[in-house]
Amino acid sequence: MKKFIKITFLSLIGILLLLVVVAVYSFTPIMAGMAAKTVCSCVYVSGRTVESVREKELTVFPTLSSAGLKVNTSDSSVTATVLLAKAKAIYRKGLGCTLLAERSEEEVRAQQFSLAKTPAYAQDTLTWPMGDRSPDSIDARIDQARINKALQVALTETDPAKPKNTLAVVVLYKGQLVAEQYADYITPQSKLMGWSMTKSITNALIGLLVKDGKLRVEDAAPVPEWEGDERAAITLNNLLQASSGLKWSETYFNPFQDFHQMFIYSDDKGGYAASRPLVQKPNTHFQYSSASTNIMSRMIRQQLTDTLYHRFPYERLFHKIGMLNTVIEPDASGTFVGSSYSFATARDWARFGLLYYNDGVWNGERILPEGWVKYTTTPASTPPLGEYGAQWWLNAGAKDNPQNRKYPDLPQDTYWADGFEEQYVMVIPSEDLVIVRLGISHHGFDMVSMVNEIIASLPND
Repeated sequence: MKKFIKITFLSLIGILLLLVVVAVYSFTPIMAGMAAKTVCSCVYVSGRTVESVREKELTVFPTLSSAGLKVNTSDSSVTATVLLAKAKAIYRKGLGCTLLAERSEEEVRAQQFSLAKTPAYAQDTLTWPMGDRSPDSIDARIDQARINKALQVALTETDPAKPKNTLAVVVLYKGQLVAEQYADYITPQSKLMGWSMTKSITNALIGLLVKDGKLRVEDAAPVPEWEGDERAAITLNNLLQASSGLKWSETYFNPFQDFHQMFIYSDDKGGYAASRPLVQKPNTHFQYSSASTNIMSRMIRQQLTDTLYHRFPYERLFHKIGMLNTVIEPDASGTFVGSSYSFATARDWARFGLLYYNDGVWNGERILPEGWVKYTTTPASTPPLGEYGAQWWLNAGAKDNPQNRKYPDLPQDTYWADGFEEQYVMVIPSEDLVIVRLGISHHGFDMVSMVNEIIASLPND
């Protein structure tokens, strides 16, 4: 009996060790891919140092922060090695960085796209919001000292074990830029990662195609793979409201789940997402999903073809509203990673929020279709707390109890674009506010306290 117990115990130890080894080696390609892509974008798009990326972005993952990183400025690439796993990301002018997966580097570098030209005007010669010059006067009733203190608190570190790593905060009141502050190594010209705030940009791009009559939200989503099967019942509205019913897991901590299969191992992220089977009836279950957004990003490309696609976000959206320092990065197939990979200055993110605050109108020109912002900020039927509209997060609350909401201490009409590491473009119509907060926060950030201090600094109209 003792011998049997000993053998059983040793067998269990062996199985556990095997599981640990499998887990480690399953995660190492993911860690290498994350390191290569993150460092590439932060260095070549944001203009930061490798050391700052190690210290801020990669430090939460010890294996990543110690990854063998090779930054090759001769070909604008970054290679990361974690144990036996190696990954490479390449930078291309006008496109940002792309993680290589299935296609060869030569094939990806050989891609030719029609890119937009940045308008030839200097923003420092124009007043806000098209330019960067401050208006002649700011509402004198604003408690400027209090609002500046609130921003300073957001940037000041108080717990070395849990750093905030706030990079930038910008505050608009009634469309005016009334306050902004930046970390020491960040400037108003620094392009900063939006992560999943990119989903809200994809919302705007879909809105433009709706305005053009190319798409209708109530129609079946035009996805070629779904023709003739049960997924043909999925509407564009279901994708926008993250209620498609497709099999999907947004977890970052399981190397075998869809999230990493799409982001690390697939060149065609929209194609991978579209291949997922239907597991629930559409419009019956809320599932926050990068898959749905990348399906829509590929859909935009299919509607426009490559003649227009890569210029479209810039010519029809960014350049129209002064977002001249914004980049969306494509995957290796050439489709924008519409769920996650965009970089913009804090002011550009504020301009984006201002477009929605102004109901999709900019300087008298309607950019987004009539009613699009209302549609976007109307709670979908499936989220239990009314917390999601169409690729924007909402503070609406449960239907039977509006106080039961994400941020009960913030106004109910608050809505926001939200990204990993506590990125926010927050719009509060009732307070005439647009607030941008960008950072690298792995331990949370008290957005509510900062926003309430900003609100308290405003005049009581």
